[in-house]
Amino acid sequence: MNVLVTGAGGYLGRATVAALRAAGHTPVALLHSQAAELEDTATYVGDLTEPATLAEPLRGIDVVCHLAGLTRARESWEQLERYFQVNVCGTLNLLAAMLRADVRRIVFASTGAIYGSPPEQPMHEDLPDDIPHPYAASKRAAELAIESHADAGKIGAAIIRLFNVAGGHDPDETRMVPRALAAAAGQAPRFPVNGDGSAVRDLLHVDDAAAAFAAACAHTPPPGTWRRFNVGSGRGSSVLDVVAAAERVTGRHIEVEHRPAAAEPPALIADPSRAIAELGWKPTRSSLEQIVADAWSALERA
Repeated sequence: MNVLVTGAGGYLGRATVAALRAAGHTPVALLHSQAAELEDTATYVGDLTEPATLAEPLRGIDVVCHLAGLTRARESWEQLERYFQVNVCGTLNLLAAMLRADVRRIVFASTGAIYGSPPEQPMHEDLPDDIPHPYAASKRAAELAIESHADAGKIGAAIIRLFNVAGGHDPDETRMVPRALAAAAGQAPRFPVNGDGSAVRDLLHVDDAAAAFAAACAHTPPPGTWRRFNVGSGRGSSVLDVVAAAERVTGRHIEVEHRPAAAEPPALIADPSRAIAELGWKPTRSSLEQIVADAWSALERA
C-alpha cells in the first residue's frame, strides 16, 4: 500500500515512515523543505497552504497519513490566525487535492486536548468536547471537515486523538521529558515544576504512536464512514514521577524548581481500548522507564 505521509520530516513523521515500512507499506514523504529529506523514501516538497504543490505527491497513493500541522497550545494563543491557516485551511486543501487525485482514505493526527479536562478518567471517545485553547480548536475544526467529507461519502477516515508523545529524539524542548533530561545533562540549571508536581499525564512512546498510525492506515474505514481513536498508553505519570525516572536512568540528581501552581488539569489519561480492539495495535514501549531511557540515549548520541 502506498501511503503519503504529510509532515514526514518531523519527530512523529520520521517514526511513522519507519513504522509503515516495517509493516510492509511504501511510505511517500511530503516535506516542507528539502532539508528534511529522508533516506530510502520517495520525497516531495510541498506546502498544505499552497494547493498547487499537492497534486504530484498524491499520484498513485492509496491512503494519506496526515501528520503535518502546528502543535503548541501556548503558542496558539499568540499565533491564532496562523494555527487556523495551517491546521484547518491546510487540511481543506489536502482534502480537495485528494478528491481530485481520487484518493479516498485518510488517517488524521488530532489531539486528546480537545476533551479539555473531564472528571472522567481515563478518557474514552464518547466524551463531549471541551476545547481549552486555539490549537485544540483548530484540530477540532479540521476533524469536522474530515468527518463532513466522510459523511458525504467522499472519503473514509480514521481520526487519531493523540496524547503526550515522548521518547527518542524529541526536538521540542518545551516538553516534560526533554526538559527533565536537559537538567540531568547540565544543559539547564534546574527543572521547573508548577506547584507540587502531582499533575498526571499519559505519556506514549513515539514508536508506539507511529505504530498506531501504521495500523490505522491498514484499517482505515471505507468511504462514507469515519472512526475516532484515542491513542495513548493508558497509564498516568506525574511530573515528579518523570523526575524520579530521569534520575534513575541517568544516575544524576535533578534540581527541581517549584513555581506557583498553574491552572491545569490534575490528570489527563487516555483509554486506548478502542484502538487496541479495532486496529490490532497496542503500546509496547510506553513504560515511563523505557520512554526516558530511549530519550536519554538519543540525547547522548546527539
